[in-house]
Amino acid sequence: MKPSLAAFPKCYMDQLCVHRTMTVFEWIELASTLGVDGLEFYSGFLPDDESFLKDVRAALQEHGLAMPMLCCSPDFTESNPELLRNEIEREKRMIEVTAFFGGRFCRVLSGQRRPGLGREDGIGQVVRIIRGLLPFAEEHGVVLTLENHYKDNYWTYPEFAQKMDVFVEIVEKLESPWFGVNYDPSNAILAGEDPLVLLERVKNRVVSMHASDRYLKSGTLDDLRREENSAGYAARLSHGVIGKGMNDYDRIFATLSSVGFNSWISIEDGLNGMDELKESVRFLRSKIDSHFKD
Repeated sequence: MKPSLAAFPKCYMDQLCVHRTMTVFEWIELASTLGVDGLEFYSGFLPDDESFLKDVRAALQEHGLAMPMLCCSPDFTESNPELLRNEIEREKRMIEVTAFFGGRFCRVLSGQRRPGLGREDGIGQVVRIIRGLLPFAEEHGVVLTLENHYKDNYWTYPEFAQKMDVFVEIVEKLESPWFGVNYDPSNAILAGEDPLVLLERVKNRVVSMHASDRYLKSGTLDDLRREENSAGYAARLSHGVIGKGMNDYDRIFATLSSVGFNSWISIEDGLNGMDELKESVRFLRSKIDSHFKD
């Protein structure tokens, strides 16, 4: 079975989450023209309101779209006990929301790489918290996916587990059918590492994927890293049409196909509008057809 294709509203995050100038229903309507199988949602544009969530589910069903993946950004390196409890409870609620939509995957992250946070302490805290969430995830039939992440749109500091060695160590400490990897090749590039090397190390743990392509509008990756510790993404960084950036999708998909991957691939693109997002859909459909069998 071939992987299924979803879309994520990277191009409309501020409109959906900050300015509230776009509704989730408008995004569903727009995305229904893309020719994808589902939509990946983000926790930041889903109010915890049962009536609202039911209406969103009905809108998805009306357009024949699944909600397979919920993109959450829990900050599990938080040092304040009360704030950390809030992060854990929020993630549990998002696991419930994932199940409500019939989704299979709910993202977890390690948290922000705060100044002064040691490697051993950080890994220990993150592993302890995610391990503690696994029974709750199993109860709801949801797989927790740890992404090799760069930085949430609304964080100050980049991901604690941004570097491959830290990320892989966390993954290897969490053996469970209810835990896996959400692989994003572009984020490995931003970490100054080879996305194919990372994929080779975690390929048997990959249960979902973010398809993206990044490019620098100016400067170098070293310039980018000097600008990491500020709110949001650095201005010099941009998502681009998939297939026109720095990733080798033939080699990525060949590797995933070799281990029998047949899950969801979610597109992170469209910062310059729906036409580019549609171009990314066409590119990925072509590559999926080339590398995966029915």
